[in-house]
Amino acid sequence: MLLRKRTNNLFDDFFGEMFDDPFFTQSMTPQLMKTDVLEKDGQYLLDIELPGYEKKDVQAELKDGYLTIEANKDQTIENKDEKSNFVRKERYTGSMKRTFYVGEDVKEEDIQAAFKDGILKVAINKPDVKKLEDQKKLIPIL
Repeated sequence: MLLRKRTNNLFDDFFGEMFDDPFFTQSMTPQLMKTDVLEKDGQYLLDIELPGYEKKDVQAELKDGYLTIEANKDQTIENKDEKSNFVRKERYTGSMKRTFYVGEDVKEEDIQAAFKDGILKVAINKPDVKKLEDQKKLIPIL
């Protein structure tokens, strides 16, 4: 049971405990993409948990050095009796979004992604450090 601060408001005390039930609070808590990041063999490897989502629900975008992963889901569950009267009808709409800075030198072809069993695996090739160092940028002196 959750400990609550006692108030003098009868309605807050009565209804507050009822809405502390996980049934009511679960849908109000933001979902977070739990991510493991590993650096190995010149790549960053990301394992991103997306439980309950399918491949068609997930989108990845690279823009201005930021990799954005977004997952959206709309689901309706209907149970009817023989007379087509609703006994139960539930709707779920959920979305998660997370952005990672990967650097402006990373291109789309440097990123590979695969989705299986609720896990999005992303491999990002690290930019060649020597190649970046060789690109001298001279500043004109006026």
